[in-house]
Amino acid sequence: MRARDETEFTEFAAVTVRRLRRTAYLMCGDWHRAEDAAQDALVKVYRRWNRIDRGDSLVGYAHKAVVTAVLDQARRPWRREHLDVLGEVVEKVPAVPDGADAIHDRAVVVEALAALPPGQRACVVLRHYADLSVEQTAAVLNVGTGAVKSQTSRGLTRLRDLLALPERTSS
Repeated sequence: MRARDETEFTEFAAVTVRRLRRTAYLMCGDWHRAEDAAQDALVKVYRRWNRIDRGDSLVGYAHKAVVTAVLDQARRPWRREHLDVLGEVVEKVPAVPDGADAIHDRAVVVEALAALPPGQRACVVLRHYADLSVEQTAAVLNVGTGAVKSQTSRGLTRLRDLLALPERTSS
């Protein structure tokens, strides 16, 4: 790789790695696996750097690589984990002081995302966290736009069901 390309890739990686890692985390619920997936994605981007269009498709390609890395990790038998049903987990969580509400809510949402099937989780994360359009999400996942719409709709419906928590009273 030429020095100029090396510099461009380094700048791209520095700007993109946090977003890729957060996207991967929302898909898998584990920061270590998310870090691995983000690194795997950047390795794929690096290998194809000279052949990738540097416009909008560069970010799309990086997202596609991170989604693929997360889904590949989930398929490995030694990486499979059995998650508790969200309702059981939420009932075990003690009352949270006011200052920690945002952290608690974030943890509950991540657990709810983990309860979604991988396709629905990918669609919801790419559409509503990564802020990709239906068409961009379809390109990243190699599915049709109708599949993205239906998977996103089903995923959001399931999230609403999972997150239907009793209202908290303020003290």
